Amino acid sequence: MSEKDNLDHAYWEQRYRQNNTQWDVGDITPPIKSYIDQLPDKGIRILVPGGGNGYEAEYLHQKGFSNVFLLDFAASPLANFQARVPSFPSDHLLQEDFFHLTPGQYDLVLEQTFFCALPREMRASYARQVFDVLKPQGRLAGVLFSEEFQNPGPPFGGSAMEYQAYFEPYFQFLRFEPCLNSIKPRQGRELFIELERRPRPQFIA
Repeated sequence: MSEKDNLDHAYWEQRYRQNNTQWDVGDITPPIKSYIDQLPDKGIRILVPGGGNGYEAEYLHQKGFSNVFLLDFAASPLANFQARVPSFPSDHLLQEDFFHLTPGQYDLVLEQTFFCALPREMRASYARQVFDVLKPQGRLAGVLFSEEFQNPGPPFGGSAMEYQAYFEPYFQFLRFEPCLNSIKPRQGRELFIELERRPRPQFIA
């Protein structure tokens, strides 16, 4: 059985029910907050996949972004979010598999601790699926861990060189650099990325 098979809906539901969510810092993190604060168009369609308790979606909602969608595999974090932010549109809470979403729906995918929850065998598929769900000129932005972890995941670590290989066929790299405003426990351990969707995939023979 692969790691992918082990990390199913029941696994994530149990983690949330047991409050076993060490990745959850209880608020939006500075890199994502700073990026959101620079977005000029509050009408764009934004997806936060694997969003858990949804601090990014909550902040976007508070800032007046009207087309924000929070997706998670598990029901518990979405229920927690709806109780905490009752004014958020309930039909924008998606309990779905990210890899089954309809293509071409979003202008922006915000990445915060979803990629690191995926086993390595799924990372190339993640890059392709982000490409698919984005509209033309859509963007992927957020943070990725930039080091390997000694403990078995999730979370799963990695390196900038590894990530570049996944994303390069599908995206132009606008920003792909060490994150300078990480929270203290993650300082020096994160990359900030902003990638723009290519018109079509480009594979090197």
